[in-house]
Amino acid sequence: MITFSPRDKVSKNWIIIGPALSIFLTVFFGLLIFAFLGYDPLETLYQIFISPFSRIDRVSDIFVKACPLIIIGIGLMLCFRANVWNIGAEGQFIMGALLAGSFALLFPNVETKLLIFIMMFIGFLGGALWAFIPAILKTKLNVNEILVSLMLVYVAMLFIDFIVRGPLRDPMSFGFPLSKPYPEGALVNKISFPGIGFLGQLHYGILFIILLIPFSWIFMNKTLSGFKINVLGAAPKAARFAGFNQNAVTISVLIISGGLAGVAGVIEVSANIGQLQPEVSFGYGFTAIIVAFLGRLNPLGILFAGIIIATVKLGADNAQMSMGIPKVVTGLFEGILLFFLLTGETLQKYKIRWSKVRK
Repeated sequence: MITFSPRDKVSKNWIIIGPALSIFLTVFFGLLIFAFLGYDPLETLYQIFISPFSRIDRVSDIFVKACPLIIIGIGLMLCFRANVWNIGAEGQFIMGALLAGSFALLFPNVETKLLIFIMMFIGFLGGALWAFIPAILKTKLNVNEILVSLMLVYVAMLFIDFIVRGPLRDPMSFGFPLSKPYPEGALVNKISFPGIGFLGQLHYGILFIILLIPFSWIFMNKTLSGFKINVLGAAPKAARFAGFNQNAVTISVLIISGGLAGVAGVIEVSANIGQLQPEVSFGYGFTAIIVAFLGRLNPLGILFAGIIIATVKLGADNAQMSMGIPKVVTGLFEGILLFFLLTGETLQKYKIRWSKVRK
């Protein structure tokens, strides 16, 4: 019989060794699978992990792909540190983008960039309101937040599909389910460097990450609110004895997490799509869960984890075009990586014991 017993002391070295070992094992087993399927393992390794860095414009596209992952990952960090399991960031991403986009379409001729800041605020509210539903059900009725937040993802998907095919459908879209294009003031511009010009799709949304990462680190490590989140996650009983309001923290982290996912949706659609469509997210909310764990629930770690996962996603696109490898390779790598991450997390905190079953 297999039993798990808590370790007396958790190794601090595992904080760094765990993710590194998970990445190594993911690459190793991934290459074994590709070799079994008949693909050249070394060529596959090059296309997935090296080719995204072969040109400067491809490197900039890595940061573009990592942008929503990092923003959502920072929000999920708050939840996971408090032992609140928000699995519905995908739906919060969609609702933030939908509400902000609907607002932008009310002003078709606005060119001032003030509009994009208002949209980010509305996107935050949209994501926060969508996350408030599992928060209030959790605190008032003790309903599992995992199930509620996950089910709300599919509600959000169907809702934006209905809105784009119905009330917001562009009559000039030739039958395609698309809204009218955003006005100029609702678009996030690409960055133009002096003497170089544009670097791929790199846009000003990156600046939000530059501000968010240090702010989130200061919030978690230097403020009383961050201390409450850490204590509630690490020692719930001690937090209750200290008088910390667990329900208030649960609602707060879910609202902030959902709001950040909504902001990520606004930036992604305004920078890369420019109009609403049924699919505004490509699994960013779910992938950000891996980013949060790979980054060890640390803002700086999430930054590097987002870059790694974005590299794999872009590399998978390159492998698909050059070698004919199916697109699902991205999901394969992400699934294997999540498996090893969670396995390492379990072995870090628990010992495996084998015992005979007594009859």
